[in-house]
Amino acid sequence: MTPWSFVSPASRGIGFALARRILQTTKAPLVATARKDLASTRIKLLEGLDVDDNRLTMLELDVLDETSIANAAAACKEKFATPSQQLQLAFVVPGILYPEKSPAQINADDALLTFRTNTVGPMLIIKHFSPFLAKKRSELGGSEESQGLPPISTMAVMSARVGSISDNRLGGWYSYRASKAAVNQLVKTFDNHLKTASGDRAISIGLHPGTVRTEFSKEFWGGVKKEKLFEKEWVAERLVEVVRNVGVQGRGKCWDWDGKEVLP
Repeated sequence: MTPWSFVSPASRGIGFALARRILQTTKAPLVATARKDLASTRIKLLEGLDVDDNRLTMLELDVLDETSIANAAAACKEKFATPSQQLQLAFVVPGILYPEKSPAQINADDALLTFRTNTVGPMLIIKHFSPFLAKKRSELGGSEESQGLPPISTMAVMSARVGSISDNRLGGWYSYRASKAAVNQLVKTFDNHLKTASGDRAISIGLHPGTVRTEFSKEFWGGVKKEKLFEKEWVAERLVEVVRNVGVQGRGKCWDWDGKEVLP
């Protein structure tokens, strides 16, 4: 089995840190995506890393444009043409947030964009990239390229603790909370499909990264305790470790950066 990895998008924030972490800790090929500026993103991803830059393939992908997702999948199908070249690790991490504090602040266009980005985008990536995951008869890992990757072919989609209905004690953030709750349902539904299509060879999980020091969360840093505001490189390290260790028993669930389950 010759594995490869996938991070979308990888142009900034957690996705950028995850792509660099995978390049640093594995020897497998990595496909990273961005909406624009692919050449400059590639340079930044490789900057300071002592790795074979031929491992990194940059592809254009916009989660709001299914054609671009289909085109990226077609490019991967051409690049990884043999059955033994399977997608072993995928991080799907698009995100947008409009922090509505009251119902009066809900805007239909913003809410729709939130769902298109946070939920429908990952759904379409699953649609076009799920065929690359391991099948029931796929080989298990063991090659040099498999080192550092999860033993089970894994599609990890970025969720959030605020997507948990049982954990919702504060309210607010209507569209973001709802979109992430929908991500958890998406992960579970897709994992049920994988049970049939792949058995124990492939799983789907959700991830909660905590509050990370990125542009995405910048306006909320003031309300977070210092010890709970994480650097993206540290979070990337933790999330890769969680995915490597969650195992088939953890399939279909959402896991936080500390390897603890986030209940629905």
